[in-house]
Amino acid sequence: MSQWSQVQQLEIKFLEQVDQFYDDNFPMEIRHLLAQWIESQDWEAAANNEAMAMILLQNLIIQVDEQLDRVSQEKNLLLIHNLKRVRKLLQGKYHGNPMHIAVIISNCLREERRILAAASMPVQGPLEKSLQNSVVSERQRNVEHKVSAIKNSAQMTDQDVKYLEDLQEEFDFRYKTIQSLEQNDKNSALIKQEMLALQAMLNTLDYKRKEVLSKIGRVIHEIDMLMSNMLTEELLDWKRRQQIACIGGPLHGGLDQLQNCFTLLAESLFQVRRQLEKLDELLTRLTYDGDPIPVQRPQLLEKVNFLLYNLFRNSFVVERQPCMPTHPQRPMVLKTLIQFNVKLRLLIKLPELNYQIRVKATIDKNVSTVSNRRFVLCGTHVKAMNMDESANGSLSVEFRHLQPKEMKTSAGSKGNEGPHMVTEELHSISFETQVCLYGLTINLETSSLPVVMISNVSQLPNAWASIIWYNLSTNDPQNLSFFNNPPAATLSQLLEVLSWQFSSYVGRGLNSEQLNMLAEKLTGQQVSYNDYQLSWAKFCKEHLPGKSFTFWVWLEAILDLIKKHILPLWIDGYIMGFVSKEKERILLKDKTPGTFLLRFSESNLGGITFTWVDQLENGDVTFHSVEPYNKGRLSALPFADILRDYKVIMADNVPENPLKYLYPDIPKDKAFGKHYSCQPNEVSKPSDGGGKGYVPSVFIPVSKILNDSTEPHSPSDLLPMSPSVYAVLREHLSPTAIETAVS
Repeated sequence: MSQWSQVQQLEIKFLEQVDQFYDDNFPMEIRHLLAQWIESQDWEAAANNEAMAMILLQNLIIQVDEQLDRVSQEKNLLLIHNLKRVRKLLQGKYHGNPMHIAVIISNCLREERRILAAASMPVQGPLEKSLQNSVVSERQRNVEHKVSAIKNSAQMTDQDVKYLEDLQEEFDFRYKTIQSLEQNDKNSALIKQEMLALQAMLNTLDYKRKEVLSKIGRVIHEIDMLMSNMLTEELLDWKRRQQIACIGGPLHGGLDQLQNCFTLLAESLFQVRRQLEKLDELLTRLTYDGDPIPVQRPQLLEKVNFLLYNLFRNSFVVERQPCMPTHPQRPMVLKTLIQFNVKLRLLIKLPELNYQIRVKATIDKNVSTVSNRRFVLCGTHVKAMNMDESANGSLSVEFRHLQPKEMKTSAGSKGNEGPHMVTEELHSISFETQVCLYGLTINLETSSLPVVMISNVSQLPNAWASIIWYNLSTNDPQNLSFFNNPPAATLSQLLEVLSWQFSSYVGRGLNSEQLNMLAEKLTGQQVSYNDYQLSWAKFCKEHLPGKSFTFWVWLEAILDLIKKHILPLWIDGYIMGFVSKEKERILLKDKTPGTFLLRFSESNLGGITFTWVDQLENGDVTFHSVEPYNKGRLSALPFADILRDYKVIMADNVPENPLKYLYPDIPKDKAFGKHYSCQPNEVSKPSDGGGKGYVPSVFIPVSKILNDSTEPHSPSDLLPMSPSVYAVLREHLSPTAIETAVS
């Protein structure tokens, strides 16, 4: 079943979550019409490879054209209209930046997998629940409402300032007219009456000046309160959501909404600043005793500038954390001399700033006491922000050719360079720029989340464990000494993150039973998820009891095995995987003989085995487990074919396949049939031949079990049999005779 088919079967509350991340950037009708094709492409790789992204974009447009031809024949007018609109969108919006559509589709597929995993859980995880808090959503709506109200207030004050300017111009004209009269004329009753009118007008001017200053003060106060409270919380929440998304959690959205709020507030502050400048002009033309402008204007202007400084400083964010294109699902782990990507955005989107802001990237700028190792960034480390490279028109800059290089120590050799580089050592990528606008000069700085530097890909698993633990445990964006004394983590949150590793990396998360097994393996006992605190050492540094490896190394090897060798079977949900030997026997003991299940080895790294139940002549139940298959053997023979062709030779009996039903009662061929590399009756005949006179061979896995054995034995070496020989045997011999010949 395709991933999209599974999504469509979700409950309405999960379908509403799916609906939230499909918009005009990637319309849902395309996801629906091209479901199989979209899922068969590697969008994650394309998101970091421009040439590959361009090819996929062109192929996507071809797929849309084919759908257009089909619906045109069906005369489906509405669908024809929508597909033409989508085609125009794809060609116009993404032609100059094909990687953006790859990022969007990759994120959508990943978020679907996460929602499917969440739907299989009995309850929502604590981290995800905190991110989807209804109070947070209400605050988002309040922020947007208040920003809109502030913008309207600033515009209304503009009208008051214009009225004040018109009133003062009239006063100036009438006052200068009187001043131009001869002394005798000034003593006339008419002139005295005009002077009284001017005094009344001056009183009105004074009142209006005070009123305008009061309104400006209220706008400034509202902006100050909004920035100090709700907007700051919104920005911190977005940064926390980004942290969680980086370690496999829910897709973090909301940056466009924040950009809209920041931009509107900046526009309002600049508008207020112009109003204060206009009041200064009016002051130069007219002042009087008790004039409020020279008293209040400097304080208000100082407050406006202060708010602008803070607004700009908070608006400079890392939109996409540092990540190597070769490992898109392992952000913040960087390898020396390997390029990485990182993207920054200024949330204040003003046309005047396009191509005017140059950003400089550095590493470990202010951390002289944290690490003994020193790095420099090679490649283009200064670039200008612009609105042209992003499909949504944001003011951003993406560094794509940076690579870290370790500097030589004073002794002339590299410090800790090589396979023993410390994966708990945190570093920081910093960015700085300067904004010059309307007479203001503002220096901006921001930093990435802490990154881990490795010199060999073999260090990547432990480095990724450090990234997981840091971002799970703290929302401090720059605690580079974190691992000097790493805090414990709540078991319930850690298990949720472990499930995310599977949903984001291999397409299917873990259910409650699988998580229970991991919890017992981590703690050595059955514990309450909510109360138990797990140490960093227990997770990643201490060996499992009786083993030569840690829990994390064991789990990472399983992820690698799934990704490279058994991914389709895992996505279909046919691999129970995380189940102890004791539990598997409880599950199988009352099942039909030949019922089996698939589980990951607890003693071998990156191994998968299967156990089946059998019944002896005296009625006793027995269990057999095959020696775990690792990536070496699975590279030679697909796992689905192993399950199909597996044979057991019992003493004095013909070989037979003992695997009949996948637990609980699914016929084996029904579960795995679509994953077989070829059906047995499709094996080539001798006339088909092989290359250079050889006939092709096929490998059949065989195990031998003795009657008096009390423990399951390992399988023998794989036995070769050519497809042509097998086909001829099936034509001329009965199945029993074939099995006898094999034995």
